[in-house]
Amino acid sequence: MRCGGGAEVRASDYNRMSTSTSSPQSGAASIIHHDPLQYRDYKLLLRADRFTHSQQFHKFWKVTRRVAKSLGIAIRKRGKPMETHLREVIFFDTPKFRLYNNGFMLRRRTFYRAGVPRPEHELTLKFRDPDFKATAAVDVRPLLPCIDVVKFKEEIVLPYDKIGGMRIIYSHGCELDTPNTAMTQSFETICQVFPALLRTGAKARTALSVVNGLAIEEVLVNFGEIDFGGKTTAKATLAIWRNRMTQESFIGEYGYQLRFNSPEDFHGKPKELSEAFYLGLQSEAPEWVQLGTTKTAMIYRMGKTPVVSHE
Repeated sequence: MRCGGGAEVRASDYNRMSTSTSSPQSGAASIIHHDPLQYRDYKLLLRADRFTHSQQFHKFWKVTRRVAKSLGIAIRKRGKPMETHLREVIFFDTPKFRLYNNGFMLRRRTFYRAGVPRPEHELTLKFRDPDFKATAAVDVRPLLPCIDVVKFKEEIVLPYDKIGGMRIIYSHGCELDTPNTAMTQSFETICQVFPALLRTGAKARTALSVVNGLAIEEVLVNFGEIDFGGKTTAKATLAIWRNRMTQESFIGEYGYQLRFNSPEDFHGKPKELSEAFYLGLQSEAPEWVQLGTTKTAMIYRMGKTPVVSHE
């Protein structure tokens, strides 16, 4: 997923359409990519004030085991039980949130090893929308000659106004690793990486800044592997987001993701059990659940800039 820090982008590259990419070596004709839907990602928002000490993580672990057992679902250990990882998460946007208000999210993650930040950052562009066709039509690939990972997902999230249900939004995202932090300094620069952002209509010289000035510390806890049968498994995690400066906790999220070759392959018992587990967690522990849409939406709404949600 590496993208070199010294790659040069010509002015003519900036004007290419967002729905096509071109090989710098071959000069081949534009290619339209049709990415298959291959993931379903369940996201359950949790109240951050329920996780102020380590014992509370173990309490919620017991909740997940209890719900799983009632449905005949196995949760196995994966790696070190309750292993914790630390990451810094930062979102970038224009002053008027042109990216987010047009369905895009630009995120930079920094990973830590033994308390020391790694030199490379994971840069991710996502487009989210409830409409399948609209989401599929956005080509999120980078223009630069990078190795990237593209994921087209169904994301299962809570209803807007009640606990005890679920709804689907779609996510089309591209991840790449880069040591180059200059990519996120201006709209013109980031469009040279991700031409899809041209559709937001922001001016080329518009500066990008950290959304609401918040650097987020993410504590990610390993919650094992869930077996839904039919050789369908999902890695489960619990994440807590907090203000890196003040250590104020914002939001938690329990999540598990399933991968399949095509939506037609994901059916029957594994699909039914994965949905029943999501609904069962809400029914078993409503006092843990936080109403809302996504963690990203919460961060954007913490400031005064008007937000148009596509989530």
